[in-house]
Amino acid sequence: MFDRTATSEFKITRHARIDEIAAGDWNNLVPSHYPFLRHEYLTALEQTKCVGHRTGWQPRHICAFREGQLVGAMPLYLKTHSRGEYVFDISWADAYARHGIPYYPKLVNAIPFTPVPGSRMLSLHDARNRSQIETQLVDAAIEYAQDEDISSWHCLFPSDEQRLALADTESLLIRKSYRFLWQSQNWTDFDAFLGAMTASKRKKAKRERRRIAESGVRIESLSGAEITPDLWANLYPLYARTFLIRGTHPYMNPSFFEQISRTMGEQMRIFVARHHGDIVACNISFEDQDTLYGRYWGSREDYHSLHFELCYYQGIEYCLASNRSFFDPGTQGEHKLSRGFLPVSDWSAHWIGDRRFRAAIGDFVHQEQALVDRYLAELREHSPFRQDGTP
Repeated sequence: MFDRTATSEFKITRHARIDEIAAGDWNNLVPSHYPFLRHEYLTALEQTKCVGHRTGWQPRHICAFREGQLVGAMPLYLKTHSRGEYVFDISWADAYARHGIPYYPKLVNAIPFTPVPGSRMLSLHDARNRSQIETQLVDAAIEYAQDEDISSWHCLFPSDEQRLALADTESLLIRKSYRFLWQSQNWTDFDAFLGAMTASKRKKAKRERRRIAESGVRIESLSGAEITPDLWANLYPLYARTFLIRGTHPYMNPSFFEQISRTMGEQMRIFVARHHGDIVACNISFEDQDTLYGRYWGSREDYHSLHFELCYYQGIEYCLASNRSFFDPGTQGEHKLSRGFLPVSDWSAHWIGDRRFRAAIGDFVHQEQALVDRYLAELREHSPFRQDGTP
């Protein structure tokens, strides 16, 4: 463990393992039971070796203490590649390579394999000078990069509030992207939700759901705590197949899912599809008080419209029944638009150590944002909702 005194008020420490920090102290910083920053989630990633030296995600978490109390923290990783981030900088790495300059390793302030917006600089909810704590964490990360001659620091998917604060930092580049989000408009049930859509989109959704019902596939909704190790043994190959058919290895291993179903199963929601009693597909999601987060999907074989049912329609029904306001189904995928998910902006912040590359990447980010803005405007023109029912 590394530590230093940043100011007379804060002591800054750096940790190669999350279990060097007390779980209760860390979780006390996590807002609104946000699942992916819970100590249990990050611990499971490390203990089951989903992250670590072998996978190119080496923990370097930064903490801020005041008078011995943990008042701030940043989940931070030393990366030797760009996989599992969902903010794509391969072209930047290629440019570095063409000039004979190493881009890797880099520092990434993110949740591994999880492109879900949220706080990236944690602080006590009632902390005085919260912005000062968050600034100290960012400064500590950049100082670490400078001391170790690391090319860059990247903050991926910060909350809107933190993105605005990062944008005020002159040395950071702010990059824009997008995702699709479902938001409740006080619809009483799924039929009311469909009623707000245009006729063509409503018919399409009903047809897709009817196909599943007529195929004999039945869906059950379970909490993570209800998933036994034997059931995980049936579900995990479905998740893994999604990666293997694309020629890549799964990010998570069976031990990870078994561990978090024990330690935070109440924040997991699993939709399981059965055909004649046999499990044929699943969707693994997480939830907090306001939001359902669709994360992983897998199937044994192709069933027409089953992906839409498991990954979208079941989640919307669950949110309506449980009074959740938002459903984040994951990044990318324009096909989400016609099923009730509207485009919203995502962000990232980047510190680039080399001044020449900082200027070039800054130009790229500026031009890219203009393209993203135009594309978002085009997507919004194709809203699936009636003009009088658009959220």
